Amino acid sequence: MSDNKLWEGSKSFKLNSHLYNYQKWLKSNLGLNFNSYEDIWQWSVNNTSDFWKSIWDYFNVISYSNYDSVLTMTSMPDFKWFNGAKLNYSEHIFRHAHHKQPAIIFSNEQGDYLELSWKDLKEKVASMASYLKSIGVSKGDCVVAFLPNVPEATISFLAANSIGAIWSSTSPDFGTESVIDRFAQIKPKVFITVDGYFYNGKPHDKTNIAIDIAKALPTLKQVIVLPYLNKKDISAFPKDFISINTVFETFQDELVFEPVDFNHPIWVLYSSGTTGLPKAIVHSHGGILLEHLKYMAFHNDTHQGECFFWYTTTGWMMWNFLQSALLMGATIVLYDGSPTYPNFNKLWEFSENVKITHFGTSAPFLVASMKNNIAPKNQYNLSSLRSISSTGAPLPFEAFEYVYENIKSDVWLCSMAGGTDVCTAFVGGTPFYAVHSGEIQCKALGVSLYAYDDNGQPIEDDLGEMVIDKPMPSMPIYFWNDDNNKRYKESYFEYYPGKWRHGDFIKINSKTHGIVIYGRSDATLNRHGIRIGTSEIYRCINKIKSIEDSLIVNLELEGGQHYMPLFVKMKPSYKLTNEIKSEINEQLKKEYTPRHVPDEIIEVPDIPYTISGKKMEAPIKKILLKMPFEKSINVDSMKNPESVDFFVEFAKTI
Repeated sequence: MSDNKLWEGSKSFKLNSHLYNYQKWLKSNLGLNFNSYEDIWQWSVNNTSDFWKSIWDYFNVISYSNYDSVLTMTSMPDFKWFNGAKLNYSEHIFRHAHHKQPAIIFSNEQGDYLELSWKDLKEKVASMASYLKSIGVSKGDCVVAFLPNVPEATISFLAANSIGAIWSSTSPDFGTESVIDRFAQIKPKVFITVDGYFYNGKPHDKTNIAIDIAKALPTLKQVIVLPYLNKKDISAFPKDFISINTVFETFQDELVFEPVDFNHPIWVLYSSGTTGLPKAIVHSHGGILLEHLKYMAFHNDTHQGECFFWYTTTGWMMWNFLQSALLMGATIVLYDGSPTYPNFNKLWEFSENVKITHFGTSAPFLVASMKNNIAPKNQYNLSSLRSISSTGAPLPFEAFEYVYENIKSDVWLCSMAGGTDVCTAFVGGTPFYAVHSGEIQCKALGVSLYAYDDNGQPIEDDLGEMVIDKPMPSMPIYFWNDDNNKRYKESYFEYYPGKWRHGDFIKINSKTHGIVIYGRSDATLNRHGIRIGTSEIYRCINKIKSIEDSLIVNLELEGGQHYMPLFVKMKPSYKLTNEIKSEINEQLKKEYTPRHVPDEIIEVPDIPYTISGKKMEAPIKKILLKMPFEKSINVDSMKNPESVDFFVEFAKTI
């Protein structure tokens, strides 16, 4: 861990922050006098109900009925927030409309550029909401989307949300099976799809895939098409599909917000599918509203009229997170296409042109920019840029220093870490602390987070499991089709009963209070900032007749490097050839995404299994990361302990 201080906010930076205003509010309204961020955080986790009530009151949440209690619980995950309250997330989106600034700025690889005013946004949301209601969509129905990061995705989400429908989306770089695996679970009533998209300068037609997805969803009442490759033309689709342009032109109405229970589902996000079908994670209207108000204000310090950008697709939780900048009255900035096409400077050029205030990206993008010696500060005017946020993977020390040396010396680097599971960050930025090389600044307010040692005790200045021991409003209300919360409890609460084990290795600096993330402690693949489920890889590999079995891991190495080897056990009489390797890679790209393609494919004599028949991904990952053997694997629990020998020898070559 490093004490190398790279940046500290000026006095005016701190005094003009939402967090400072909240600190003053706590003193004047609750008589609470705090001298530091750490004091506020400690109060927020020691007084969970009082803290979240203060968020409700500070942001003046619109509710159509009173709540009985802030938090009702026995132990996690058996809790309920603000029982009795009725509200609507979308209603809060339009509260701070800033009519001198657009609500949305959009651009893409092709050079398209659009500014959508708050008035236009509201009218289009009203049109879509009116259409959805006209075809029988109502509170609790599911609306799903297969769309790029375009304004129509935001409009459709807000429309569905405004009537109490449940939203879910994937991006069009997902393959047919991975989309069906997700959407079929929730039985959607409406499917909104694109005809294709551009990436790295090439068109990718998705017409037939979209039609196949629609056929696989028997509960659909309607399919809405966004003609994106073929502007205004949807003739390649069945005649009963409707163009989204027709919806906007034909259906016009006032926007009305349907009050729903605080704990009513807002959207369904998906896990990566490590142990079967992706888990369908359900969050609540009220929980997401409170969490995103808190995070956008106090940890990103987003203000009305600022431009908030995050490079994301609709299949990543950061797309959902991005929408919440509208809660602050900020302009959300959308970009569709490759972040490095036609060159690595594309997004920095875009930042200059749009005057982005808050720039969000993934750690791998910053690492790649560093490796390619990109120096935006020498080419672009980034004077409007106040913060750079990074997530999706640990940001290495070198990348922190790269940002200050080559992008902007006086920018606030808000590295953060959270997950699809809560659609926010557990740890992130604070305007009250300095930025130290390699460290995330703070534990977020209301997040009772600790590093646990092997004995389940909190530790500092040493590697431990990330554990949250108090509930948060944006924790899932349930998983879809999960009887008795079985998968939910197994996912987070099995290891430490009543406490959330997230699956990350972390270290907390007792001096600076900063946090370093050391990667996943479970078997989920974190591939360049995108989580990938091993089961998705295996389902694809199983279709290749020459392969008997396989195992895949992703290693987070020093300097921000990633290495994802695929180990395959061939069927008798087969040998791994270049032709089979090509077949594997093409199959993965076809059914899922290019990110699913491994860095190397290696033939092994056998795949390690436990006695109960589970592949030993996490132990093999530890061996390949050169962790002590006795701490990496328990051979007594194995069905075929001799299979480990290959991996022990292979680790010596990495």
